[in-house]
Amino acid sequence: MNRPGPLLWLRYTVTGSLPERYSEWVLHDVTTGTWFVRFLARLLVLLAVPEVLVVLLVPASGDIRALTAVVTGSCVVLLLSILSSDSVERVAQRAGYPWGTAQRLREERSIRTQQRQAAAYRDRVARRNARRV
Repeated sequence: MNRPGPLLWLRYTVTGSLPERYSEWVLHDVTTGTWFVRFLARLLVLLAVPEVLVVLLVPASGDIRALTAVVTGSCVVLLLSILSSDSVERVAQRAGYPWGTAQRLREERSIRTQQRQAAAYRDRVARRNARRV
């Protein structure tokens, strides 16, 4: 799996697309267990420039500018977090995968994790019950 360098990652963050040779990494990025944290990291990088511009250009006191930047940034993060699943689906689609692939893979991983946890729990209960006998 080819991982993009910092400049390509920045391009990926801004445009949501990479050259075709990175499509496997893109799918990994939007389906791994930390996909939401990665989404937030990309979002915060995108928000950095507008937030700095708000702090520098709004004609008000420093407190008001800082508060404006924090409140607008928080609102953007909240709104886009709500839409995160669709956003990463669009990224996966740009990488050449059909719509719904990322969600399906995350659900399959979740089911496998739940099955492993259930099996481990059953094993613990069986060992505990065997000791009691």
